[in-house]
Amino acid sequence: MFGFLFLAVLAVLTGLLVRRLKRRRAAAGPPAGVPCMARRPAGRGRWRAGRVEVDRGAARLAWRGPDLDLAGARATAVRPPSVREGLSINPGSRIVTCALPDGPAIEIAVMSPDLGELLAAVPEAPVETTP
Repeated sequence: MFGFLFLAVLAVLTGLLVRRLKRRRAAAGPPAGVPCMARRPAGRGRWRAGRVEVDRGAARLAWRGPDLDLAGARATAVRPPSVREGLSINPGSRIVTCALPDGPAIEIAVMSPDLGELLAAVPEAPVETTP
């Protein structure tokens, strides 16, 4: 009898805590920025989860480690992931290679619906033509 009463009280308290957590998350709204996976240098290294945030026109990559400022970065290529990359990241994503003004290129993988938002934050490099 005492065991059932204890379990019932425990279940009610757990339900109240979960409900409170859901309300708090709903009130906070969705996190800002575009969720992504990134690796640096491009073509090597591990994919790490992050988020591209745009604040007053300046984009930055918030990920594990120091944040990376994407000011002056240019998107040089957009491609689907290879079969091998599809094992680490979502195979339905798109990989954007970005040239940075002060270092090696970085690859940022985003889901297809978020690609336009990323390309708006990191403009595409102009195509050079030879006369």
